Amino acid sequence: MTTPARRPPMDKPHEILKKYWGYDEFRPLQEDIINSVLAGRDTLGLMPTGGGKSITFQVPTMAMDGMAVVITPIISLMKDQVDNLIAHRIKATYMHAGLTMGEMRRTYEKCLYGKCKFLYISPERLRSQNFIDRLKKMPVCLIVVDEAHCISQWGYDFRPSFLQIASIRQYFPQVPVLALTASATPLVVDDIMKQLHFRKPCVLRKSFARDNLTYVVRHTTEKYAELVHIVQSVPGSAIVYVRSRKRTREISEELTRNGISSDFYHAGLNIEDKESKQNKWKNDELRVIVATNAFGMGIDKPDVRLVVHVDVPNSLEEYYQEAGRAGRDGKRAYAVLLTTPTDRGKLHRHLTDAFPDKDYIKKVYELAGNFLHVAVGEGYEKIYDFNFNLFCRVFKLPVIPTHSALKILTQAGYIEFVEEIETQSRVLILAEKEDLYHIDTHNPNVDRVLQALLRTYSGLFADYVFINESVMAFRFGISQQDIYDALIELNRQHILHYVPRKRTPYIIYTTSREEPKYLLIPKAVYENQRQLLSDRIEAVLNYAFDDHVCRERSLLTYFGERVEHDCGHCDVCINRRKRGDHTPQDVRDGILYMAQVKPRRLSDFIHTLAFPQDEIVATLSFLVDEGFIIHRVDDDTYVNPKPLK
Repeated sequence: MTTPARRPPMDKPHEILKKYWGYDEFRPLQEDIINSVLAGRDTLGLMPTGGGKSITFQVPTMAMDGMAVVITPIISLMKDQVDNLIAHRIKATYMHAGLTMGEMRRTYEKCLYGKCKFLYISPERLRSQNFIDRLKKMPVCLIVVDEAHCISQWGYDFRPSFLQIASIRQYFPQVPVLALTASATPLVVDDIMKQLHFRKPCVLRKSFARDNLTYVVRHTTEKYAELVHIVQSVPGSAIVYVRSRKRTREISEELTRNGISSDFYHAGLNIEDKESKQNKWKNDELRVIVATNAFGMGIDKPDVRLVVHVDVPNSLEEYYQEAGRAGRDGKRAYAVLLTTPTDRGKLHRHLTDAFPDKDYIKKVYELAGNFLHVAVGEGYEKIYDFNFNLFCRVFKLPVIPTHSALKILTQAGYIEFVEEIETQSRVLILAEKEDLYHIDTHNPNVDRVLQALLRTYSGLFADYVFINESVMAFRFGISQQDIYDALIELNRQHILHYVPRKRTPYIIYTTSREEPKYLLIPKAVYENQRQLLSDRIEAVLNYAFDDHVCRERSLLTYFGERVEHDCGHCDVCINRRKRGDHTPQDVRDGILYMAQVKPRRLSDFIHTLAFPQDEIVATLSFLVDEGFIIHRVDDDTYVNPKPLK
């Protein structure tokens, strides 16, 4: 397939931005990334959460002939972005395992015939040779990798399926790759470019500093009571993160008992419950959502005023991503971490749980093969449903180390353990057509549901067809429960075979099953990764328990930024100010740094810096008089002319 020709310069990025999105100017760094892509360069964009990553690939794609393939691990993000593009009169679609055969076929046709500008897919889709064969014929002009840290074995959220991405570059040798992530250390940055086969290194970054976000750590022995106090003290929408699904409900109920509207969210909920809870929170019908880390990706709510972590996270990357969901509208917001003295021990135990003994890993591999009835030498490239909880119960295995063992085996290349995939309901009609008119049943909905099924889907008599109960309910005015009950009744009578939707993990054997004694767990997968996690945990502990270092400085240093000034508004800086141990130079440094990032008004300095107002005003006047700061009278802002490094 030849590379699609780029359009004439009439489609300039600013014109496209104005035409489709209604904005006059790009945010910082967006235009740099867009110009790099339009110049045909492989590009890695590092932008904080809420920095407007999607614009960096949507605008250049609209300026080129052809279609962008956007690879993202989050199905909810696909739907949100496609809906958003369609709302802006841009043709976009997505492809994942939940689509029917007919929907999949129509999606292929739109992409093959140039009737689509954006195709969103999951990385797992690249394992399908059928998809690859069709992709090769599509007019691809850009390959986008979102959440690109997932491709790096050094990343905190490494996913082996992302390693498939580089393989499609051979079919589009002239097409640039744009990789995007909101959090990556220097080691991860280098590895992303290596894994995606960048032709030349090209990294464009925006500072990870968020001057409207105040980082706070609260040491307490009563986390629930402290949480209630904080939520009552900070008005506005909030997210509370915890690790346990069970505790999401407990904490939500505690907040509700204290008069705070709240609900809980975790990966174990069905799709309808997830969407309902998300929408209520996004529409301000709920003030607080209490969630595991399953919540947040692709949730675009700019006015979140507070994010609280009840449990200490395992990495600063994870914390930065989640905390960064506060204050995307640029107004003051707070990221609060609650700690107790026992949290140190919990994090160190996490290291042991994440890297169980190698003999234990081999034992888990052997028992999984027995559980799935896979003989030694068999199983290569076969997929097996894997009930993880039942597996642990049958063999009396501890859940967390066993889960870690399966992930290590995945990284070692013996299996791929894929968690909680939502499989769509499917139906095959077993009866002859004439028999459908003589069904003996006391369920009054059976006939209506059967007619709805036949009107909505074709091919039901020949093979299993994926169905969507919510679509049928909407079109025909039948409740989803009535549809389910009717299909179960038809299944019982052998009129059809109904396989309801379920959430199921599965295992793919990427090599034939080995005897445990021949398993090799490479140093890069075990010892190196264990040391990396140990370093991450120490960085988290330093952030959480070192009350002498500015919280923002601690975060930015971790991400490889050179930081010359404290933020002035985290709890450490505020406590230092209260103790009165700041110097005139501290005030000068704070003002100079803020004015160096972007032009500021006097109120910005007063509301952001943790120093007395009279000192700020006096110091600002001195810096203007001495020429260190320029006062722009036309817009009443102050600028530091020294370029930011």
